[in-house]
Amino acid sequence: MTRRTVFGTTLDALTMGEVVQRCVSAISERTQLTIGVVNAAKIVNMRTDAALRQSVLESDLVLADGQAVVWASRVLGHRLPERVAGIDLFTELMATGSQKGYRAYFLGATPEVLARVLDEVRLRYPGLEVAGSRDGYFALEESEAVAAEIADSDADLLFLGITSPKKEIFIRDFGAGTRARIIHGVGGSFDVLAGHTRRAPVRWQRMGLEWLYRMLQEPLRLGPRYMKTNGRFLLLVLRERVGVKRRIEETT
Repeated sequence: MTRRTVFGTTLDALTMGEVVQRCVSAISERTQLTIGVVNAAKIVNMRTDAALRQSVLESDLVLADGQAVVWASRVLGHRLPERVAGIDLFTELMATGSQKGYRAYFLGATPEVLARVLDEVRLRYPGLEVAGSRDGYFALEESEAVAAEIADSDADLLFLGITSPKKEIFIRDFGAGTRARIIHGVGGSFDVLAGHTRRAPVRWQRMGLEWLYRMLQEPLRLGPRYMKTNGRFLLLVLRERVGVKRRIEETT
């Protein structure tokens, strides 16, 4: 079994290497693979945002982006092998694409950030061909035209540096129309690659404190959001744990 259900969300229990290999296979077979990632905040928001929930669950692969999700899965008896962070998958796919000569389309961020992203991509991954790019500030009614533009680029990889739930809804409604083989919503990863924001040191990541590092960079914007969603996620874990214990006691 390679799937686990946590809080009603079915996750793929895969390592980073296994995910990358699935992506390579999809590209070689010219089939489409959509990737969704969830962290504690997204799991909380999915419980009240039906569109977000539907778009995530309809992804071909759903991965644990947040360390808290991996820990919760273990506590609840649905062990995941490791965290597959969206930003790490982003860089792994670009590295693989550089080796194999893939074509990548970059959609999202501001024009200034996007320009820096493309500069970094060409510097770090010289074998990866930039099939095209567009900033993320387009109206909903332009989405179909954006998808057609991506289709015309014949991209193997489509990276969406757009916030939730806009990126998930775009993938759900227009992903097939892009004809990209791999579709990966990378959120704020464009800002990190461009040097606009700093990613947490590896030690913070391993401790599950990457959210705290981000919050310290933007306390006024992210502080209230993280405090609210992290608190609700903890309550979800505690309630589910109590429910698991009760079910075990009832069967013994």
